[in-house]
Amino acid sequence: MIVSRRTLMLSVGAAAFGSALPFRRSFGHPDIKEFRLAAKPATVNIIGSGSPDTSVWAYDGIVPGPELRLRQGEPVRIVVSNSLREDTTVHWHGIRLSNAMDGVPGLTQKPIHPGESFTYDFTPSDAGTFWYHPHADTLQQLGRGLAGALIVEEPEPVPGIERDLLWFIEDWRLDDKERIAPGFGNRMEAGMSGRIGSTVTINGRVPARVTVKAGERVRLRLVNAALARIVRLRFEGHKLVVVAHDGQPCDPYAPEGGRVVLGPAMRADLIIDMNGKPGQTYRVIDDFYQDLAYNLVALAYDPGKPARNIRPEAPQKLPANPLPEPDLAAAERHEIALQGGMMGGMGMMGGGGGMMRRGGMMGGGGMMGGMRMMGGMGGGAIWAMNSMAMTGDGQPNMPPLLTLKLGKSCVLALRNETAWWHPMHLHGHSFRVISRNGKPNPRREWRDTILMPPRESAEIAFVADNPGDWMFHCHVTDHQEAGMMSVIRIT
Repeated sequence: MIVSRRTLMLSVGAAAFGSALPFRRSFGHPDIKEFRLAAKPATVNIIGSGSPDTSVWAYDGIVPGPELRLRQGEPVRIVVSNSLREDTTVHWHGIRLSNAMDGVPGLTQKPIHPGESFTYDFTPSDAGTFWYHPHADTLQQLGRGLAGALIVEEPEPVPGIERDLLWFIEDWRLDDKERIAPGFGNRMEAGMSGRIGSTVTINGRVPARVTVKAGERVRLRLVNAALARIVRLRFEGHKLVVVAHDGQPCDPYAPEGGRVVLGPAMRADLIIDMNGKPGQTYRVIDDFYQDLAYNLVALAYDPGKPARNIRPEAPQKLPANPLPEPDLAAAERHEIALQGGMMGGMGMMGGGGGMMRRGGMMGGGGMMGGMRMMGGMGGGAIWAMNSMAMTGDGQPNMPPLLTLKLGKSCVLALRNETAWWHPMHLHGHSFRVISRNGKPNPRREWRDTILMPPRESAEIAFVADNPGDWMFHCHVTDHQEAGMMSVIRIT
């Protein structure tokens, strides 16, 4: 595989925290925090000193967009203006909010036309790590840089944490002059792994190392904002404790093999005790794709005296969010088959599908046919759910895949009949993962995005407590726009 003329690169912001957007109290509503975001073209330096700048689309002209920090239970107003030459919206990924604020053009709101603005009002009921991105022309707008982190803080600080870090992971396909490469919507890669890039960044900046201090306890918030890249991170010389998935707290546990796996749109909160030696450097390695492991970033220890001795106590569980518990005994059950794509072929089957080369994904096999398709993507749909496909951004006349009664518990039995990985995201809700491949899931963690490996199955459960038409789709953005997108209606 040739990824670029350099090795894969990562960037970590100046302090690895992201940039907080200044806010003001909304006029006439002193208890409402207000933010303003502008989607517009910009020029940024992705690679680092001595390399050319890259033309991007960005919120407020920075990549990633401003880090929005809210507080659980406190109302917020976010005014989004559009300075692009095409329509846009903003989806607040993972936030349980009213349907009118969900940011899906034609389904929950009118698109924000060039030169116009839209005001999003909501009160975050859950504390955790979330993010925001467009849901219009998503493949190109997200792929050109429109994305940012949304952190909802707990009412009280989590005890014992010395440092709260955000790593916002993005994946760019750049040419030899550091320009964003054309070719969005390539049907060959849309039928396989999607548009995987050549350059990986964290918080949009270089260098490829972050300074830590021996003895400190760090809460590391990971966000995978890539179009298609799945990551599996191993922290050399360190033990990880996972304390949240997709913004929802879980019982603290050490991940299998010491690696944390995140598909596109997925998040994880980790607690890491920095027990390395002062002055030493430890690698963080992404080894999801077989034989294509690379050093994502280095943890560089300050040579000074440790902040404290090694702690004997384990990390505490984060405070639970007010999620309704599904009643499995009384739940409706629905089966959803994930279908389509290019089948067989030459795969990177150690982790994820397709043989990657610069400029695209290669493989073999045939397309699935006989689908009911709504919307428009050149050449029609490639993917489907239960033989129904919605392409593009979604359409207001799309018949729902399922209709659920408000307040009813529901179990979705997902079956991936394809040869490719699919991170499946449900808008407006979080769900429990209750089984994998017919076996009970002992952790039963809450998520809003579940990574479905090829030919595998899972059961998820939730309470349909949020009325409206909600998107349920694959977050490999090529797959979403090429048909693996549907509506779940709650009335």
